[in-house]
Amino acid sequence: MKGPLFYSKILLFGEYGIIKDSKGLSIPYNFYNGALKTDENPSEEALTSNESLKKFVNYLSNIDSELVVFDIDTLQEDVEAGMYFDSSIPQGYGVGSSGALVAAIYDKYAQDKITVLENLTREKLLKLKSIFSAMESFFHGKSSGLDPLNSYLSIPILINSKDNIEATGIPSQNTEGKNAVFLLDSGIIGETAPMVSIFMENMKQEGFRKMLKDQFIKHTDACVDDFLKGDIKSLFSNTKQLSKVVLNHFKPMIPKQFHELWKKGIETNEYYLKLCGSGGGGYILGFTENIDIAKQSLKDYKLEVVYNF
Repeated sequence: MKGPLFYSKILLFGEYGIIKDSKGLSIPYNFYNGALKTDENPSEEALTSNESLKKFVNYLSNIDSELVVFDIDTLQEDVEAGMYFDSSIPQGYGVGSSGALVAAIYDKYAQDKITVLENLTREKLLKLKSIFSAMESFFHGKSSGLDPLNSYLSIPILINSKDNIEATGIPSQNTEGKNAVFLLDSGIIGETAPMVSIFMENMKQEGFRKMLKDQFIKHTDACVDDFLKGDIKSLFSNTKQLSKVVLNHFKPMIPKQFHELWKKGIETNEYYLKLCGSGGGGYILGFTENIDIAKQSLKDYKLEVVYNF
């Protein structure tokens, strides 16, 4: 048995900000994917995944039935029969490994599910987002529901605010383009929950809240607008500012050995780094106006180009 594929995602802009109503832009990333499977001779990973699914099933059987109803009996039988999530999506890397699993379970076991083929009104998108938020909270303690939404629909999603999201088109890729978005592998696994609690702790300080509103959210919103409009010059100017704000105010979320590299990008304008997801490890997201120069400058690191424009 093998179910349909669900892809990883990249939140280009909006990490942390969307908790406080900034804009956000999330795109599917087809390089990684996962599917529900059962094997005759399961591997060690498959058995671990199956154990985790057993706990997830218990959690889902108590989820608010006003929100979503699952065919729990079938799900339980399949999990007892050894079903697991076969995934190439790295965990703790900020590219939505739990999101793809949540999307796969909803797709297969939810009753009266909202499908991609329908006219996706804002109400339907918000309903899906709240279902996915409740489901994914099992993994993260608090989830916006955006990762599974992206994975489930496999289309770019524009977050205008908590209660206003829409499917969107993004400027088409230009493979000849020197401008690029890339992923840098920190080589460390990041844990979402501790990073989010550092952020929530910081939010208790008035100075941090003011910085978030006046700088972080301001530049995040501008980056989203610039990216969608294709205003490259303004995009890079705002991304540089955002990279600075993160280096100054989100240091705990940046692995120590990347502080200098982060600073170097801002000083040389060869690339600008930002958090990919909650940070603390995993991938770091990079933006550059010249991918050849950035590759040269970062040649000691593992770099994957996500998008050329």
